[in-house]
Amino acid sequence: MKRFKIITILLFSLLVSVSCDNGFEEINTDPNNPVAVPSDLLIPGVVRGAMNRSYSTFVGGDMGACWSQQFAKVQYNDEERYQPRQGVITQVWDDYYSVVISDADAMYNIAVAEENNNMQGVALTLQAYGFAFLTDAYGDIPFSEAIKADEGIIAPVYDSQEDVYAGILTMLDNAIALLGTSGTINSTNDILYGGNAAKWKKFATSLKFRVLMRASGKMDVASQLQALKASGNLFSSNDDEAKLVYLSANPSSNPLYESIVFGTRGEWKVNSVMVDMLITANDPRLSVYVAKNGAGAYRGKPSGYVNVPNDDYNYDNVSPLGSFYLRPELPGYFISNAELKFLMAEAVTKGYMTGDANALYLEGITASLTYNEVPSASISAFLNEKSLSGTKSQALEQIATQNWIALFSQGVEAWTEWRRTKIPVLAPAFEADLTQIPSRYNYPTTESSINKANYEAAVASQGADLLTTPIWWMN
Repeated sequence: MKRFKIITILLFSLLVSVSCDNGFEEINTDPNNPVAVPSDLLIPGVVRGAMNRSYSTFVGGDMGACWSQQFAKVQYNDEERYQPRQGVITQVWDDYYSVVISDADAMYNIAVAEENNNMQGVALTLQAYGFAFLTDAYGDIPFSEAIKADEGIIAPVYDSQEDVYAGILTMLDNAIALLGTSGTINSTNDILYGGNAAKWKKFATSLKFRVLMRASGKMDVASQLQALKASGNLFSSNDDEAKLVYLSANPSSNPLYESIVFGTRGEWKVNSVMVDMLITANDPRLSVYVAKNGAGAYRGKPSGYVNVPNDDYNYDNVSPLGSFYLRPELPGYFISNAELKFLMAEAVTKGYMTGDANALYLEGITASLTYNEVPSASISAFLNEKSLSGTKSQALEQIATQNWIALFSQGVEAWTEWRRTKIPVLAPAFEADLTQIPSRYNYPTTESSINKANYEAAVASQGADLLTTPIWWMN
């Protein structure tokens, strides 16, 4: 009897153990925390991460639009006088590596496992954009060993900007080859193009055109530019351009709105260089870019001043940004159709490719005026006075000037293009900390401690870690 009881207990225990284990994995799987995600689910985070940082008033405003003298500040203007906050500089570096580049890389690897060529192309395009943004801001950066902590690389080497550019161009070539071949892009998660692979291909192609033009003073780009033009995959209208249309509600609205309107930070105003240029040219974008001051006039402020003399420039008597540019839905641009057309006009003028420079130039102006909702009659009247004329250098000045105007509110991109062309001619800010407009961001202070050897090698190669040290394509 005792043996029978023991056997019974053992059998019962076995049954319980088997029944308790049956379906255990399914029961203990949290459907709200999946261990794997589809690649397209990463698109919104990467796109918003890039635009939120570049359009932040502390980045795109202070260290972009103020340095390109499109914006000016009537208070808290240390950054306008070339004294950037090191915490913000570190934030740009960290966000672009950890949010934009790293997540785009994860997107690519997942897309490879999914055998989804279109999503691989999307991921490579966004990753290329992220590296291009960083190298244009800092110069030499980690590239070949970047985001490889899982491989044990926690102190990556810095690659020369020339090598980074070569890598970016390869990424974009691969993206262009992949896009439009196979696989789908979820239309809901694709907050740029709604799942349209053909438009992503235009983004990658147009971005490559910009990268080549930026490097055109250092390498032979003619055959590549001509091939891009012949491909038929460049932007053909404003409907193609790569932009994130923000939403109407905070915190999903444009960062300019969130800071200036929602955050009631009205110190960001329009620079007198921009205001005076628009007034002189009788430019119909004046009333769109610029609101009237308290006295009912368009009045900008020059860059700088530690202490504004005689209260000449204050919150009331300097024009704020126009309401069009303070909308919560204001798009954040990766690259616009207007900018591409001006770059194409420049390429033709310099003999890099064939085409009608004047027609492309006028297309660029038209694209900008259309985006700014200028009435068609005003567009026609303005274009009648804007054809290219004069010498080659004069034509290039006209193109670069119109590109600078069209890049209003695209702070970092406006500063970057100004660094490349030096047009329009700008004087350093009054009472500035430096005698020249910055050429780059200095490296985050953390790099000199946690990545000391590679940081020092980069400084030895590129030059002193100063705001005034020119980067590769500026030399």
